[in-house]
Amino acid sequence: MTPAARREAVRVVVEQLGLSQRRACRLVGIHRSVARYRPSRAEPPGLRQRLKELAAERRRYGYRRLWVLLRREDFMVNHKRVYRLYREEGLAVRRRRRKRACAAQRVPTPMPSGRNQRWSMDFMADTLADGRRLRVLTLVDDFTRECLATEVDTSLPGARVARVLDRIAKSRPLPETIVVDNGPEFAGRALDAWAYRRGVRLHFIEPGKPSQNAFVESFNGKFRDECLGVQWFKNRIDARVAIENWRKSYNQVPPHSSLNNLTPAHYDRTISTRNPEPAIF
Repeated sequence: MTPAARREAVRVVVEQLGLSQRRACRLVGIHRSVARYRPSRAEPPGLRQRLKELAAERRRYGYRRLWVLLRREDFMVNHKRVYRLYREEGLAVRRRRRKRACAAQRVPTPMPSGRNQRWSMDFMADTLADGRRLRVLTLVDDFTRECLATEVDTSLPGARVARVLDRIAKSRPLPETIVVDNGPEFAGRALDAWAYRRGVRLHFIEPGKPSQNAFVESFNGKFRDECLGVQWFKNRIDARVAIENWRKSYNQVPPHSSLNNLTPAHYDRTISTRNPEPAIF
């Protein structure tokens, strides 16, 4: 039982049973100085409410990660105070054995109105000839339908995803929003810290609702049907070369019905000519 809970127990005993504070403290098992203690530092205004709001948005975040978010919003508070409020409000995360997910209530994002406004990311899986697992990170611009990257390896943690995005940022502006699912690579600390530094918002879809990430899911269907399902990769290098060649072909050759039968690359050039972007230095 915490000291605060013991003090509350002493108060209840005194009020309801009519005992003295000395006898109530002896009954509960605490010193009278503990029962008389009152916190000297006032709680920052709005801290408790903001903590509950952040915990509702990020259901799988523990108190330390919520503390980081509060510090970003200029709440000058240490992690011990956040932990105390976290426990008092009953915000502890339930441990899940089988599924890791950010189970917060989600709201649909509006359709993008220009290039580099919103991107979508997802993972695909395959196997090499020797049976080793192969993972592919797919990244799509939701407006132009252009595939910006297909990163291939046997393992792609969040830090690797951040490096891929930094590499793309050298040639084009980063978007306002990136739509992702609730996988551990996307919901982990590495990508969260990267998004904060870069000023990019990560929009998590609802668990079990891949239709909310429809643009990259549509791309993944073509990718599986036209590349992964028809090719046999001897090793990682072979897979990287074949998948990169398919990505370039996808952007430059087949027409896309939602783009008036233009290719994604052609449509992107058309938009760029119509609305030129500032040079990147």
